[in-house]
Amino acid sequence: MNPAYSVIFFTTASGAGYGLLVWLCLAEVAGLLPDHRWLPFGTLALALALATAGLLSSTFHLGHPERAWRALSQWRSSWLSREGVAALATYVPAGLLGLIWLFGLSSPLVPVLCLLSVAGAVATVWCTGMIYGSLRTIHQWNQPLVPVIYLALAAASGAVLLALILSVWGLVWPALLALVALGAALALKLAYFARIDGSSAGYTVQMALGLSPDARVRVLDPPHSRPNFVMREMGYQVGRRHATRLRRIALGALFGAPLVLIVVSLFGFAPALLTLAVLSLALGLIVERWLFFAEARHVSMLYYGQSEA
Repeated sequence: MNPAYSVIFFTTASGAGYGLLVWLCLAEVAGLLPDHRWLPFGTLALALALATAGLLSSTFHLGHPERAWRALSQWRSSWLSREGVAALATYVPAGLLGLIWLFGLSSPLVPVLCLLSVAGAVATVWCTGMIYGSLRTIHQWNQPLVPVIYLALAAASGAVLLALILSVWGLVWPALLALVALGAALALKLAYFARIDGSSAGYTVQMALGLSPDARVRVLDPPHSRPNFVMREMGYQVGRRHATRLRRIALGALFGAPLVLIVVSLFGFAPALLTLAVLSLALGLIVERWLFFAEARHVSMLYYGQSEA
């Protein structure tokens, strides 16, 4: 698949925003936040800014962005529509929380609003993952691990951001939380790579033609004289050698460097080291998400001579 940069930014930025929102709300409910008036509001504002920027950027991939609101009506059958509904619903409790924290109010509704915000954020990220995980036409996406990895990466990126913010107060638990979240996301991502590399493709040209698996099939003449939309969008290919190198870069920048930096930050210079961890994680997320699209092979490419998809 042709990686769309607007969608890459959407899935990485909104994931980090929702992950930060989840950990902020859970920390508030558990009473683990420092007693500082502007801390919860400022962190919530950052989380919603990331989520909103990501959601808005996703519309740039549409032919008519002004019609994006129409997708909300298809929530019964479309994960994209469910994502939009969940995202909008999350703004209600999160917005009320923001108002309460902005004016320094005390309300018994804060824990309830926090838990509703957590539920909305988790539902939104899950729907985002299911947009891709539900597509049977793309073997690399139609995997049970895909929506789980979306949640894990959102949780990991949000935890690292929270660790950076709270490092000013010298708190240790956010860094430990980030280590656990990154470790879990790393295990899931390695399992995903092993699954798509080790399992056979979902469809082959032999299956499309109703032939036996060992039948030899070759294209006599290309179906089109020049590249068309399907070939550009569905037929993007990344070389195996380049994909392997990019996987190493993604794993190193997304997991390796942040894990080392977070461990070292436990002994000093936490704000500076965690800033580097956030920057490395952002780079790793972009490369990982680019590969997620670039390595996907759509079944329609069987028509254009691809042997399997």
